[in-house]
Amino acid sequence: MPIAVGVTQLWGSMGAQNGQIDPYSPDTRVPLDVYGFALLSAGPPALLARRSHPVLALWVTTTATCAYVLAGYAYGPVFVSPVVAIVNAVLTGHRRAAWVASGVTFLFFAVYATWLIPIPAGWFHHVAVGAIILVVLTASEVLRVRRDQAVERERVAEEEARRQASEERLTMAQELHDVLGHSISLIHVQASTALHLTDEHPEQARTALVTIKQASKDVLTEMRSVLGVLRDGAPRAPTAGLDQLDELIQRAGPGVTKRVAGVPRDLPPGVDRAAYRIVQESLTNVHKHAPGARAAVTLEYGAKELRVRVDDTGPAGPGALTGEGGGDGIPGMRERAAALGGALTARPHQAGFRVDARLPIPPAAEDTG
Repeated sequence: MPIAVGVTQLWGSMGAQNGQIDPYSPDTRVPLDVYGFALLSAGPPALLARRSHPVLALWVTTTATCAYVLAGYAYGPVFVSPVVAIVNAVLTGHRRAAWVASGVTFLFFAVYATWLIPIPAGWFHHVAVGAIILVVLTASEVLRVRRDQAVERERVAEEEARRQASEERLTMAQELHDVLGHSISLIHVQASTALHLTDEHPEQARTALVTIKQASKDVLTEMRSVLGVLRDGAPRAPTAGLDQLDELIQRAGPGVTKRVAGVPRDLPPGVDRAAYRIVQESLTNVHKHAPGARAAVTLEYGAKELRVRVDDTGPAGPGALTGEGGGDGIPGMRERAAALGGALTARPHQAGFRVDARLPIPPAAEDTG
């Protein structure tokens, strides 16, 4: 840009002086000479330092321009350098210097046009010069505001992207917790059963080992699916849904039944995944804390919500994992329901325990048939 400004000032000023030099006119301008060309060439090189030393570049271009005008040379593109320097000073945060330099420039032209030329200029000239300077300053301020707004929008967008990435990581952590918690507790219970039955009832122990094999295979598959979502470019799709509920119940054992009320229909991915995970975590808790209990899974499709209920009949013996302490299962289920605008309760019910979740279904997902 300094090269372009320099060429414009030199070439344009040589053309501008042709119409302003008249030896017979009292307000004629002075032809360009070595001093004039030196002043024209002083401003553009100063713009090379406009980023590292914006205030210095501003004052150098302003001084060179005022000296050029004071020497009586022709008006013209010499004003390009100070205009560029003023805009640059505002954009780089040196607003006070830009306004001070502009005020000094206006005072110089007011004094010069009133007392230092043969035919003094009137108030219209002063107003015009002030208006031009204000237009330059105002345009610079507008550019600065718009640039700052663009920077702020970019910053907000980056923060939003980081927030969404953090939420996705938390979702993946919850997915891994549910997958591992359910499958490992199932493997633990079945392994305990196999050890207990291996001598007296080997055929039943074989069934438990088959269940362990299938559960370990399923957990590896789900872990690969969940971890695959974390990879760049991986599709962000739910790893499990109600379409896999029958397989989950089958793995849980013959003591688990399912009942569906209402008309089943497609659900939003978030609701579908949350319903599956709530059932999965509830059955995990049954295996942990109520071994031998029978469990009933009920899905009720309403007009505006899906109700998920898991009831068990209470433990038939001591829990295989009773010594492991409490976990994040129920709080995690509550968080899933609350994130969708729903609610979940978990409390003793008759001789056993009940988990009851209500998950709203957005209008767009309702059955229009």
